[in-house]
Amino acid sequence: MTGVDLLLWIPIVGTIALAIGTLIFAYWQLRQNQRLHSATTLLDLRERFYAARFVRARKQLSAWLLGGERGEEPDNWEVAIFFELLGSLTRSGILERRLVQNAFGTWITSYYTFITRPVNLFERWRAESNDQLIFADFEWLARRIIDQEHSLTPSPTFDQELLEEARYVLEGESRVSEAS
Repeated sequence: MTGVDLLLWIPIVGTIALAIGTLIFAYWQLRQNQRLHSATTLLDLRERFYAARFVRARKQLSAWLLGGERGEEPDNWEVAIFFELLGSLTRSGILERRLVQNAFGTWITSYYTFITRPVNLFERWRAESNDQLIFADFEWLARRIIDQEHSLTPSPTFDQELLEEARYVLEGESRVSEAS
């Protein structure tokens, strides 16, 4: 290679390196924007979660789920629909699962535990409507959180501990002040 050839290749290699660097920076910037959007969306959802109307819905559903003889199902399933939305947004990658788990994990697993025990209402509704997608994203998210918690603290009594924690959370929900 002569000096002239080398002088031709330096700008070409420099341009390629600059293009690659620009693409890497653009990807990093896009990823940071996605994470920021995820966090902002999660904060907005937390605001909704603590709104008076939603607190009333949580209180009513938790009281019904804890009832021994549950009786007629409530009309308002806004809490489960909210968790279905969280599951959908998480499953599609819009929200980061770790952030969702930190912000709502205890409530997601607690409501899921009692919605699926002693009778799995999701399975019953799916069978009645012949629609296997009813609350599928809520269930997907709850199972991921429960499986992760179980893998972090393996225990032969994990199911019992999960049920006790869920009962504790829902008892608190059923007594929560709507002014909170």
